[in-house]
Amino acid sequence: MDTQFEAINWGLSEIHRFKRAEGALADALLARAAAQTAGFLAWLERALGDRPWFNGEAFGWGDLSVVPYLNGAVGFGNAPARGSPLSDWLERANARPSVAETAREAKASLASLAQVAQVIESGRFKREYRDHRLEWMIKSGGVEVVLKGLEKSNIRFSTDFK
Repeated sequence: MDTQFEAINWGLSEIHRFKRAEGALADALLARAAAQTAGFLAWLERALGDRPWFNGEAFGWGDLSVVPYLNGAVGFGNAPARGSPLSDWLERANARPSVAETAREAKASLASLAQVAQVIESGRFKREYRDHRLEWMIKSGGVEVVLKGLEKSNIRFSTDFK
């Protein structure tokens, strides 16, 4: 979840919030992300099976590993089908006070990102493209995003230790 699924949501954030791609390129990346998310949702539904929680009868680490990424996908319009076992699971998970509070805090933090696109565009803030995030952008057709970011010096890779 925290590598492959996270990378999809991260890529969607790069497009929606940080305006890394527009027009046909953005449309292609968004479509690719939607298809990838649909694959993950099917995989998650199979993993959930007929259990109420990913951990079985009780909410646990498995559920905690899924809920933030699935909520992120929902925020980008990539929700599980209403009435599906996965959708029902997400509703139960989000009804838990600890999950609901964390989801509210995460949603509230998005308001602080309103000006980030301009700061990134100016080069004053560089987003780190690494590992699974870089892989997602490249394999999903966004090599142009990476090259443009390198040219504008508003992306970076991991720092070398000296």
